[in-house]
Amino acid sequence: MDAKARRQRIEERVRVDREVGYADLAAEYDVSEMTIRRDVEALEALGVVRRVVGGAIALTGKDAEPSFATRVADAAEEKRHIADAVADLIGPGETLILDSGSTALAVAQSLRGRRLGLTVLTPSVLAALELIDEADTTVVLTGGELRPGELSLIGPAAEDTLAHYNCDTFVMGVAGIDGNRGISDYHQADSRVKRAASQRADRVIVAADRSKLGRVTFTSIAELEQIQVIVTDGDPQHPTLVAARDAGVDVVCVAGIETTRREQSR
Repeated sequence: MDAKARRQRIEERVRVDREVGYADLAAEYDVSEMTIRRDVEALEALGVVRRVVGGAIALTGKDAEPSFATRVADAAEEKRHIADAVADLIGPGETLILDSGSTALAVAQSLRGRRLGLTVLTPSVLAALELIDEADTTVVLTGGELRPGELSLIGPAAEDTLAHYNCDTFVMGVAGIDGNRGISDYHQADSRVKRAASQRADRVIVAADRSKLGRVTFTSIAELEQIQVIVTDGDPQHPTLVAARDAGVDVVCVAGIETTRREQSR
């Protein structure tokens, strides 16, 4: 059995049993524990498991990241409204760091055709492909390890690339925004890239649909005071948005699809 097939079996096993041990897996597949450790490390990079002493556990709760395809489909119309509002905040000639993730991809799609003459630095292969043919736009990909599924670039090389640039705006996609716990995300390596990007931009715009409000996920990225703008389709009086405004954040609330439908029915 090759590594790809073995890792798929291990992924299926951990989803059912919730916990697996290196020794048991090594005996089952007749390979060394070091080989199993490498398999588990690869699955951890995909966000499938978390390594623990002697084995790995399935990710649940704050740790469980939906697949990229699922996130693209979830609240797609709402994300389009948010992305349009974010793109409206980007001025001609800006140097822009554009995050990875489904909402940032929607922002890239919204920027197409605006002819803003941007320089876009991104760890997202998908965002880069959206903008590569945009007139007067320069696209720079960070280096780094390509994360499967997400097609984001992660690791020290990506973080080092960001450290060499000074940019006007960073558009960040996140998994959670909480009034007390700040900005958070699922994946540790992606979160490190987000933190590095935040330090290289004069303005940080967080783009998040209303499902992210009040949510705390696994890895902390920033306190509310460290960002400048939140663009969301959430209720302006949501406790998280009230806390953000109290922290000096500019909150932009766009009409979500449900609001639009109610207005059209009048």
